[in-house]
Formats: sequence, structure tokens, C-alpha cells
Amino acid sequence: MNKNDVKTINVSFADGTVKSYPSGISLLELSKEYQDKYASTIMACKVNNEIKELTYKLDEDSKLEFIDMTHSDGIRIYRRSLYFILIKAVNDLFPDRKVVINHSISKGMYCEVIGEKELTADEVNLVKERMRQIVDAKLPFEKRELSIEEAKDIFMKSGRMDRYRAVEHRMKPYVTIYSCDGYDDYFYGYMAPDTGYVKLFDLVYYPPGLILQYPEKTNPHVIPEFSEQKKLFTIFNEFKKWNRILGIENVGALNDIVKEGKVGEIIKISEALHEKKIAQIADMINGCEHRKKVILISGPSSSGKTTFAQRLAIQLRVNGIKPVTISLDDYFVDRDKTPRDEDGELDFESIDAIDIELFNYHLNELINLREVEIPIYNFTKGCREKTGRKLRISDDHVLIIEGIHGLNEKLTAAIPRENKFKIYISALTSMNIDDHNRIPTTDTRIIRRIVRDYKFRGCNALNTIKRWPSVRRGEKRYIFPFQEEADVMFNSALVYELGVLKPFAEPLLEEIDKSLPEYSEAKRLLEFLNYFLPIEPNEIPLNSILREFIGGSSFFRDIPSQMEYSFA
Repeated sequence: MNKNDVKTINVSFADGTVKSYPSGISLLELSKEYQDKYASTIMACKVNNEIKELTYKLDEDSKLEFIDMTHSDGIRIYRRSLYFILIKAVNDLFPDRKVVINHSISKGMYCEVIGEKELTADEVNLVKERMRQIVDAKLPFEKRELSIEEAKDIFMKSGRMDRYRAVEHRMKPYVTIYSCDGYDDYFYGYMAPDTGYVKLFDLVYYPPGLILQYPEKTNPHVIPEFSEQKKLFTIFNEFKKWNRILGIENVGALNDIVKEGKVGEIIKISEALHEKKIAQIADMINGCEHRKKVILISGPSSSGKTTFAQRLAIQLRVNGIKPVTISLDDYFVDRDKTPRDEDGELDFESIDAIDIELFNYHLNELINLREVEIPIYNFTKGCREKTGRKLRISDDHVLIIEGIHGLNEKLTAAIPRENKFKIYISALTSMNIDDHNRIPTTDTRIIRRIVRDYKFRGCNALNTIKRWPSVRRGEKRYIFPFQEEADVMFNSALVYELGVLKPFAEPLLEEIDKSLPEYSEAKRLLEFLNYFLPIEPNEIPLNSILREFIGGSSFFRDIPSQMEYSFA
């Protein structure tokens, strides 16, 4: 075949242009042509709504959308590639030690470097220097596929039992292995073409480990300023320790218990731990030197705030305290006074969407034992209405307020701090897929929300995924900056929950068609759920936080389920 016979393909780009190229052209070549049109480094590409690494070659007409670091998938690839560089650097310097990628903290990732001796500050500097050398060398990440059996054999021989157990129960017939300069590793997700793509990072010595810092998608050219989060770190460590006691440090260990038919005991212990923690929080409130009159509960979407508030109310009653709940929803300003976001859309998540002056006046009147008339917000008309609903409390009452702004002092500025008790709640996942592949807290929460939105809000997975970026922006703006203001934190994650959510979520995600932009995210979540064996929900107690999402809660009347699920 001469050069005139070379097959050409038509490529459609996100800016609407269509160009012809020879078949077999790589995404890497095309990305270089388009890089100057993007705000940050292009890390991957959507090809017909499916994410492909830049080493992928096109052999048919395609629709392309390049993914840079301002995209969620782009920043995931950046971080994952950076984890590999850290792991390789430690292996090069200290081959007798192992790295465990643990959890996000202080706008970075806390990692353990485990060996006979505890990591030192000087060793962290050596690791950082070695990482710089690896980045400067622009070493390629080379991908190859192995059968499950081949991969298991390699993991067994190399003593990587965490990885062996992670892939043991997967339905896929193959495993993807990445190599970099002779070092092999297994990663869940895509990688950059080479180490030179990951230029911006830092290491902070944080005994007994380190914090790996990297840019955020909102500002991919800068490493965010380090801000210590001692309370959050303590909660993560506490649950990590508890999982070690249970013998469930990773998904493989959980799957082994499910396969052996012993998950019922894990459910009972996990739920008992939740109940114990909630009782301890109620005891803290009761034992405070200054009598608390307002309890504020805040946390990101799908944290289980509503069930937590109900269970806390019960434990407060055990202590002789009578809780009264006030809904922030009834204090929204009229629709025409609602602030707008940077896109000109009504921003209902802004603290200025609430009539703070009226809310504080009512709180102040109530804690001084005076009667107020609580409004009701008419969401159809977009305004508050008087209903004659009167409220007065006595000395043995406490007000419970649940909402995203609970930790922001501006919400309750008129109430003295000593009269308030602030609680932060989130599903702070404390289990990994394996040592190098963590479970992000956001993945647990979006899966919870997908199941709940379908069962109780008439919203399919497609719409939940579409709305999620907006939800996340609101969390980062209005919740996360105030986490450390909490008097106490509660981890609503349950070590067994993703096995329960799996059969509910999978059919909903599978409905998202490849023709839709959200297909890549649905596929990513399905790949993630593929690591878990399904768990039947029949042993989950009716007051469990998980019941808020799957149904059957003793606190709420369920809407009849719109779906069927199978544990086959």
C-alpha cells in the first residue's frame, strides 16, 4: 500500500471543529496540537465519551474531548501518577519498606512508609529529591494486561497479598499492570504517558508518615497552602485502627468474610460502634461545663445527617435532655433575594440564601425561654409564610439544627459560643482496595446518593451524576473550610456498606448509555463496585444510617421501592 492509500479518519473536537487524520494517529500527537487551547496540562481524552490514555491510537471516526487538570478525571490521573512516583522513589531508596496510600488530609494525601524504623524528616527529603529525579527523567508508564491467574501468581511470589486479595474476586478476566523503569505496580484507573507530566508536588513530614501535596483542579498551577487538620486526622486514624482490630484493612479481607458467610457479625459490630459513638457524643453534650442549648449538625451530601440527628436525639433523651428540631429550610430568603453564583444561577447553598437575622433572633428568643412563631417556606411560591406555628422551649430542652452551614459561626452569630455544640459528620472511608489504591470518601457518598435519589426522590443516576459537580463545589465552599470548628466529628462510614450498595447501584449506573457524557463516570463507578462481593441487607438494623439510603429505616416512612435487585 502506498502513502496515497493510507486510511483517513474524521475527528470531531470539543470546540466543534472536524479534521481528518491518518488512521493510527495517537491521542498524544493530537494533544500536542491542542494543548495551547487548555488552561493546564492535558492528561487524557474522552473518545466517544469513554476515557482513554494519551497513548491510545485512533482507528475510526471519533468524537474527542481532551481532559486537562481542571477536570475531575484529569486531576485523578495526575494524583495517581504521582502516587506511583512516590512508591517507586521509596522502593529505589528503601527497598525493605512499603508505602500505604491512606486518606486525604490537609489538601493532600497522608501516606505511611512502613518498615522496621519510623520514617525521619531527613528520609522524607531524600524521597522528595528522588521523586524530582524520576519526574525530570520523563520515564514512561507502560501498560500491559495479564490474566487474573498470571497476576495472582506474580502478586503471590512478590508477597503483595493486599493486591492478590483485591483482584481475587473480580469478575474481569484480566488485570492491568503498569511498569516504570522496571518497577511494576497495579493501579485502579488511568495513568499519564510519562513521569514528566507530574511536575508539581511537595512532601510534608507528618509523623509517623508524610503528606503528599499536589494541585487542586480549581487551581492546577499551585500547591495549596498546608493547613493542619488534627481532628480529622484523629478520626481517620481511629477508624483505621478499628478496622485493623476487625481484620478488615482492605476490600479483599471484607470479601473473604462475605464469602465465608460471616459478614453478619461485622454488621453487628460496625453498627454497635456507631451506637457507642453517638451515645458518647450525647454524654459529652450532657457533661459540658456550660449547658448547651443549640446543637449544630453539619456535613457534606449523603453523610447520613438526618439519621444521625434522630439517633442522637434518642441518646439525649436517655440523658434527660429533650431535643427540638428546627429546619433551616424554613428560613430561606424570598426567591427574589436569593444570591446568584458565578454562572448567574440561584445559589441556594450560599449562607446568604438564609435569613440569618431572623434565624438568630428566633434562636435567641427560644434559648431565653420566650415564644416565637416559626415560619414555613413555600418552595412552590419561593417565599416564607406565616402559619401560626408557635414554639417555646423550657430549661430541659435543646435545639437541634441540621444543615450545611452549621459549623459556620456566621449562621448563629447572636448565640454565645459556649451555648453551642458543633458536630461534623461525614462518611470518612477508612478502608483501601489495597495498599496503593484508596477508596475516596466522595465515591462512597455519590454511590449512597445515587441509590437514595432513585428510591426516594424520583431521580435517576444520570441526573445525580450531572448534579454532583455542583454539590461538590458547594461543599468545598461552605462546609470543608469549617471542619476543624467542630467540637466533635462522627464518621458515618460502615466498613461493609459498599457490598450492600453494590446491587442497588449497579443497575442504575448500567442504564447510562455510551452516547452520554456521563458514561465515563458511570463506567468508573461500576469498575469500582466490581471489587466488592454483594452483601444482603437483611441483617442491617432498622435504625442504621445505611437505611437512610437503601430504605427500611425505622425513622422514615419509605416510598415504595422503584427497583428490584439481585444478589445472584
